[in-house]
Amino acid sequence: MNLTGLLVPIVTPFDHTDAIDYSALGNLLEALLSAGVQGIVACGTTGEYYALSADERQELMAYIADTVGDRALLIAGVNDTYTEGSIVKAEAAKALGYQALMLAPPIYCLPQEQEIVRHYTTVAERVDLPIIMYNYPARSGVEISIDTVKTLSAHPNIVGIKESSGDFTRALTLLNAGLENFEVICGSDDQAADYLFWGARGWISGSTNYLASLQVQMLEAAQNENYTATRKLMARMMPVIQNMESADYNQKAKLGCAHIGIDVGDVRAPLLPINSDDKDAFIQALNLALN
Repeated sequence: MNLTGLLVPIVTPFDHTDAIDYSALGNLLEALLSAGVQGIVACGTTGEYYALSADERQELMAYIADTVGDRALLIAGVNDTYTEGSIVKAEAAKALGYQALMLAPPIYCLPQEQEIVRHYTTVAERVDLPIIMYNYPARSGVEISIDTVKTLSAHPNIVGIKESSGDFTRALTLLNAGLENFEVICGSDDQAADYLFWGARGWISGSTNYLASLQVQMLEAAQNENYTATRKLMARMMPVIQNMESADYNQKAKLGCAHIGIDVGDVRAPLLPINSDDKDAFIQALNLALN
């Protein structure tokens, strides 16, 4: 599977009644596709999957699949608190035409390594779609160990890992492990240039929702081994990316979309909109990147 380029965990827009705003979602999808992204991740963390009802999730997934069609890789986030829940979500995504899955270890239950292996292999064997593992211990509560990644990479349906631990030494180990038919994908936006320099080909980036053009340029520069341009583009975006990753990630993803002209509304409870001082600091950093 080709996991090269920008794969965007798209935000879920809400209108003033707190319903999904499909008009805004359509506008954002068209903007991202026009900018040259290679994939759309539906129902990722940036998409507030945890705040959607089952019916909303199904409608949202169907709308994204219908709108994107064959213009980009369709990836479904299928996180759940237990394995069977992820299987149900994965089967629904497959029926809608999604081509790959993104899956973290089950949250809250804190599975041990052998249980993480069983979780992934069970989903991989029950639902015949490529799986991108998602390592983000700050959210899931557990880390997928390097040995477990190596073990799972041998499964034909487990094709990559979104590495969001923030530990670049770990990323380097995986990037240099020689894993066949397996991609290490950048999931730490502030480390993207480092990943690309060391051979990563893909980037799953929440900030792409509002920085798509600059990030497409950066990946193209890296693919052409123009690391001077890669570094300059990363430096240009670094202040806003660091601001976004410091706190209120989802709020700032939506604020960034509004700032570039696509109003996607606020986040859903339990999250709250950010305060005016934090908003001003984020917009100031964003303007440095855009201007």
